[in-house]
Amino acid sequence: MEYHNPVLLKETVEGLNIKPDGVYVDVTFGGGGHSKEILKHLGPNGKLFAFDQDKDALLNRIDDDRFTLINENFRYVKRFLRFHGAKQVDGVLADFGVSSHQFDVAERGFSTRFEADLDMRMNQDDKLSAFHVINDYDEEQIKQVLFQYGELRQAPAMASAIVVARKENEIKTSEQLKATLKNFLNHQKENKVLAQIYQAIRIEVNQEIEALKEFLLQTPEVLVKGGRLSVISYHSLEDRLVKRFIRNGLFEGEPERDVFGNFEVPLKKVGGLIIPSREEIKENNRARSAKLRIAKKL
Repeated sequence: MEYHNPVLLKETVEGLNIKPDGVYVDVTFGGGGHSKEILKHLGPNGKLFAFDQDKDALLNRIDDDRFTLINENFRYVKRFLRFHGAKQVDGVLADFGVSSHQFDVAERGFSTRFEADLDMRMNQDDKLSAFHVINDYDEEQIKQVLFQYGELRQAPAMASAIVVARKENEIKTSEQLKATLKNFLNHQKENKVLAQIYQAIRIEVNQEIEALKEFLLQTPEVLVKGGRLSVISYHSLEDRLVKRFIRNGLFEGEPERDVFGNFEVPLKKVGGLIIPSREEIKENNRARSAKLRIAKKL
């Protein structure tokens, strides 16, 4: 659990309504906390697949014949499940948060707490890093990243400051980035603004929104009828997409309705929004923004 303290562990796994001989997928393996809990509910004929694109997560592989760990991005969930002989499964669990391990290892560049090279890649083999976003994107691209993914009102001015600064020298480290944007870091809100900046860059580097959309679109095909989807998101951009997809099968716009005003949806929500208790937030501060939504395939 030192790698990552799983959020909403009991609620997320209960949301899967696990059958002992069922087949399940944890698409965000990390430290394996959710996977270990799922395995506790499976019988000898049950099966669990897990996905994680981060090589560090492979060190947490679970020694269990019912378990298979796939070192890939969850955006390819259908392809790799079929490769491993599982066309459909009984439940899918996703926890979209950055793992505690990724935040706590300084050289990964995810945390505002450390001096580190600009990296933020969840898959260390990817070519696009935070360095490339900051130094190679044009001003308009940087503005869009900061505005769309960080919801920063000062995104245009921030993008301009970055472009001006990098003309003198490349911005290679977190401290250089902070120095470049120091005029936007009001002392009282410095940590919040920095978190928004880092979130925006991280989402762009890892193509998180595109991956989330691709994953959600595959879930109705991956799940058997009555199969469950249990999803934890941590910021409004993710949660909005999850909520809308469960509600009407789309990310934007409205679905086509029949002459009676009805429309078909692939999933149906199960219960309401679930958030961590005060006790859990007290024990694990990173749980404070978590939102759990559960759905089943119709």
